[in-house]
Amino acid sequence: MNHRYANPYVIGVLLGFVLLFSFYTMGRGVGSSASFARIATAGVNLVAPEHVENNKYLSKYTRGGRSPLMAWLVFLSLGAGLGGLFSAFIANRVEGEVARGPSIGVSARLWLALGGGILSGFAARLARGCTSGQALTGASELAFGSWIFMFCIFAGAYATAYFFRKEWL
Repeated sequence: MNHRYANPYVIGVLLGFVLLFSFYTMGRGVGSSASFARIATAGVNLVAPEHVENNKYLSKYTRGGRSPLMAWLVFLSLGAGLGGLFSAFIANRVEGEVARGPSIGVSARLWLALGGGILSGFAARLARGCTSGQALTGASELAFGSWIFMFCIFAGAYATAYFFRKEWL
């Protein structure tokens, strides 16, 4: 792999400025799990609006008669996805491939990715925040629990990597 990537220190500083700008303009930090909950609510609302209205969790996204998609976090997540795609495009890294190790097939890799995404999304909503919300926003507010969470994420990823290393090596 001979790809050029952006300098992570420069990107980290820029991300810090985005977080600062978010606090200044919106009065809160960044995160993305709430946007996916809002997108899911909008989908359910199209099919079964009475279910959304009677569901305590989903109805909080439709209060006031507004669309659940009319929230700044939805646009933040959309912008992050489009920005990542744009970055990959200008760096000539857009390829139609499934990144995987030599010991795992494409189908198994996609099922594992889907399962991991569902598990992560469920855990983020259960914890009332995603890793970006906890690690970036919580840590920048010096919340002790967010720092513990961040170190546990890194420790858990490092410990789990041992069991999956054979799939990538």
